Amino acid sequence: MAELTYREAVADGIAQEMERDPNVVFLGEDIGKAGGVFKATVGLYDQFGPDRVRDTPISEQAILGAAMGAAMTGLKPIAEIMFSDFLAVCWDIVANQIAKSRYMTDGQVNVPLVIRTANGGGARFGAQHSQSVENWSMMIPGLKVVAPSTPRDVKGLLAAAVRDPDPVMFFEQKSLYPVKGEIPDGECIEELGKAKVVREGSDVTIVALAAMVPRAVEAAERLKTEAKISAGVIDLRSLVPLDTQTIFKEVEKTSRLITVEENPRLCGWGAEVSSIVSEELFWNLDMPIIRVTTPHIPLPSADELEDIAIPSVEKIFQTVLRSVD
Repeated sequence: MAELTYREAVADGIAQEMERDPNVVFLGEDIGKAGGVFKATVGLYDQFGPDRVRDTPISEQAILGAAMGAAMTGLKPIAEIMFSDFLAVCWDIVANQIAKSRYMTDGQVNVPLVIRTANGGGARFGAQHSQSVENWSMMIPGLKVVAPSTPRDVKGLLAAAVRDPDPVMFFEQKSLYPVKGEIPDGECIEELGKAKVVREGSDVTIVALAAMVPRAVEAAERLKTEAKISAGVIDLRSLVPLDTQTIFKEVEKTSRLITVEENPRLCGWGAEVSSIVSEELFWNLDMPIIRVTTPHIPLPSADELEDIAIPSVEKIFQTVLRSVD
C-alpha cells in the first residue's frame, strides 16, 4: 500500500495504462517536460518519450481534434484541457462530434477517448479559471462523466475510463491535488458508474461529489458529535452513468436527502438527482429534498468571497441541523 497525493495518483494512473497498452497516448499543453501546470503529469515524458507524451500548441480545438482523430483510428488518447473552463473553447468538438460519432455511425466508429481537466474552485483563480462545469457534460448524450474525490479513485477510475469504449470526461478537482491517500499496490481499477457509501447513517443521506465529499464527511462527523444526528454520505464518483440504486437504497433507510454540489445552483447535477429521487421515492420522503450549492454567480477570486460562495463544512452542518428534527 502506497500513500500518494491526488496529483501523484493522476500520473500513476496514466502510467499504469500506458504500460499496459501501447495504444494509449497522452497529449495536451505543457504535460511533457514541464510535468503539467498542476504538476500532475511529472515523469511521464521521461518514462514514455515524446511519441506517446506530446506537448501541443495552446489550442483546445487542436488538442481535441487530434485526440478524436487518433481515437477513431485505433489509438486510446488521454487529452488534457488545462482548466475545465476552457472546454467552452472546444465545446462543439466535445458535444457535437466526440459524443455523437458512435451513434451517428451505428457503432462503426468508436471514440475511446478520455478528456482530463482541472475543475472547480478553492485555488483563488477567479471567475474564468474556477468554474465547476461537470454538469455541462452530464447533459450531453454519449459522454460518460467522472469526478473522483480521493487519490485511489483518481487512479482506479482513470484506468477504467481509459479502458472504456466511449468518450469519458474526467474532472479532477484542483483543490484536491495536494490531498494524500492510500493506493493499493499493483493494478488499480474501479468501476465506472458505481457510487460509494463513504459513511453510513440512519437519519439523513448526504450525496456529494469531488471536493464536496470530504466536506460532507466532516459535517457528518460534527453532526454526530454535536447534535446526535446520524448522517450518511454517498460519494457519487460519476454522474454518467449515475448510480441511482445506491442512492435509492440509502434514502430508503433515512427518508431524507440533501445534495451538496459545487455547481452554481441553476441546473446543477443535484437538481437531476433530486428529480429522480422525487419521482421514485416520493412516499418514502419525510421532508423536502434540499440542495446545498454555490450561488448562481461568477466565482470570486478574493479568499473570503470564494469561501463564502462554495459550500463549506459549516454550511452543510447548519443545513442538516435546520432540516432534521
